[in-house]
Amino acid sequence: MTVVESTPFVPVQTRSERPTSFEPEDFGTPTGREVNWKLSDVRRLAPLFVDEETEVGDDLAVTYDVDAIESYLVESTGHDVAPRGEIFEPEDVVAAIAWKRCANALHVRIPEGETVAEPLVARIAGQGEGRHANAHIVLEALPGSDATIVLEHSGSAAYAQNVEILVRDGARLTVVSVQEWDDTAVHASAHQAVVGAGAYLKHIVVTFGGGAVRVNPSMRLAGEGSEGDMLGLAFADAGQHLESQVYMHHEGVSTKGDVLYKGALQGEGARTVWIGDVLIGQDATGTDSYEKNQNLVLTDGTRADSIPNLEIETGDIAGAGHASATGRFDDEQLFYLQARGIPEEQARRLVVVGFLMEIVQRIGIPALEERLAADIEAEIARGAGLAPASRAGA
Repeated sequence: MTVVESTPFVPVQTRSERPTSFEPEDFGTPTGREVNWKLSDVRRLAPLFVDEETEVGDDLAVTYDVDAIESYLVESTGHDVAPRGEIFEPEDVVAAIAWKRCANALHVRIPEGETVAEPLVARIAGQGEGRHANAHIVLEALPGSDATIVLEHSGSAAYAQNVEILVRDGARLTVVSVQEWDDTAVHASAHQAVVGAGAYLKHIVVTFGGGAVRVNPSMRLAGEGSEGDMLGLAFADAGQHLESQVYMHHEGVSTKGDVLYKGALQGEGARTVWIGDVLIGQDATGTDSYEKNQNLVLTDGTRADSIPNLEIETGDIAGAGHASATGRFDDEQLFYLQARGIPEEQARRLVVVGFLMEIVQRIGIPALEERLAADIEAEIARGAGLAPASRAGA
């Protein structure tokens, strides 16, 4: 009798091992059991799993206001036009469909050595609930340049988006993605960035609106002495699912990275998901890295998932660590404020604002910071009548 030994199935455990493909069929349709979908709202994201043409007549599901960045736009027609695809590799079926169905990229290029004083803002507006659109965006900062690019999302649509970020040697770039969708919008976006030698990237994700929003950024600190900050802020109301799976890969020597995401939740069914992965590669000696996620639960009936992961392949590093915390209001903070004559409702507002503004104040764009501060106040006011949380979310 011949004994046939079968190889046991071993699920993918680390972010660096995930398969990539430009072919949607290689991934199949997510069921919610896959490692990168098990905490996602697969039911609401399902329209983005369909591989089909998205244009309806002559109207597009999403419009782009790019007047503010027109002088920095570069024609990019076709899948093979460089630098599109230089570093981007789809990690899931949504990114693969967006790659396949969007032949022409929106390419923003900052010229070598140029410092752009004002932020470059692209406004992306959904034109109707359920209307489906795919996009590929390339943000490129040439050597020695310095700029800030903001992607603002509003309206409603089922919108799949790939963002490819190239920070060349010695460049400094800030990328801010703001999600202020209507509650009926569905949005999944994959941001993939590479940072060259002596270069710096600050990447910020701010999500207030949308029914189900999944923005997954990854950053490769590839060049020697490269640095990166990955910052995020989410405020989930009743029924909202706001998610980010964050990946920082230290590849070069003497790289430095910081990951800080914060979330607030209020209302029945509000949910945030944060999964943070940091990989310090075997050649990344002298690395200094830290990641942290904090969530503030404002009412019962919410859920915050927070999973930090750290993988180190070399012992010659300056430092590395990670932390995660989810909880309700700090009673001592509230007591301190109330003991000084501040009413409880106002004290709670001050605590929430102080907690979230740490991210907002690091954006570096005064007008946008002021607007987001107002959005935070509006979110707090919207939940003012809800009962405070008696315990932390699961």
